[in-house]
Amino acid sequence: MPSTSARSDRAPGFHVSVVVPCYNEAHRLDCASFRAYLAEANCVRLIFVDDGSKDGTGALLNNIRAGYESRASVLHLDVNKGKGEAVRLGVLHALREDDPHLVGFWDADLATPLSAIERFIQIFERMPEIEMVFGSRVKLLGRQVKRDPRRHYMGRVFATVVSTMLELPIYDTQCGAKLFRVSSGIEDVLAAPFLSRWVFDVEMLARYRKEYRNDTRRLERAIYEYPLEFWEDKAGSKVRPSDFVRAALDVYRIWSTYLRR
Repeated sequence: MPSTSARSDRAPGFHVSVVVPCYNEAHRLDCASFRAYLAEANCVRLIFVDDGSKDGTGALLNNIRAGYESRASVLHLDVNKGKGEAVRLGVLHALREDDPHLVGFWDADLATPLSAIERFIQIFERMPEIEMVFGSRVKLLGRQVKRDPRRHYMGRVFATVVSTMLELPIYDTQCGAKLFRVSSGIEDVLAAPFLSRWVFDVEMLARYRKEYRNDTRRLERAIYEYPLEFWEDKAGSKVRPSDFVRAALDVYRIWSTYLRR
C-alpha cells in the first residue's frame, strides 16, 4: 500500500497539482531545479511518486520536499508498478488530498522545464473551453527542441498510427507534460488501472473517447497541443528502441478493448 506525508501541513489555496513519477532517478534528479521551483511557485503543488525505486530516489525526494512541505508531497509505492500506474495513483491522490482545479503530470527528468507549467495555466485561463493542455515536441523556428533523430522518426511513425486509430489529429501523445481540468472527467478516466505500462497516455485518450461518447470532434475541441519552447532528450532515458515493439502490442490491446467497433 502507498504511504505519504500527512495532509495536515498542506497550505490551502493550491489549485494546480502536478504529479512527478520517479523510478530509480537518483542519478539524474535535478534537485536544485525542483527546490528553486518550489520556492517560487504560488499556486502549484508537486506530488512526487517514488515508484518502488531501488536506489536513493526516495530519500532524494524527501530532501527536495524538506522545507516546502506545504507545496510538495511524496507518495512512496512499495513495489514498482510502472509509470502509468504511478501517474494514476498520484493523480487520484492529488484529487483526494488537494482538491485542485487543474491536475496533471510531468516527467522527472525535466526534459520539459517546470517553467512551462505557467504557460499551460495561462492557456486554461485564456481559453475556458479547453479541458486539456498537452506539451508537443514540434521542432519549429524559435523553439529549442532537441531530440535523438532515431527516436524522433520512430516516434513520428507511432504518433501517426495512434492518431489514425483514435481519429484525432494529435501530433504528440507521448510527451510527458500534460495538464487537465478536473471538470474534464479525469477522475473517471483514471478510476481503473491501465492495461498498458508503456503507452498509458494513449489509453487515457481512448478512455476519454468513451467519456465523450465517441464524439471525436468534441474531444478534439477540448484538447490544446502547446508547441513547447524548450525540450531536450536527457541522458539515462529508460526508453529503448525495442520498447516500440511493446508499445505497438499495447496499442493493439487498447484498440481491441476500447475502440474496436
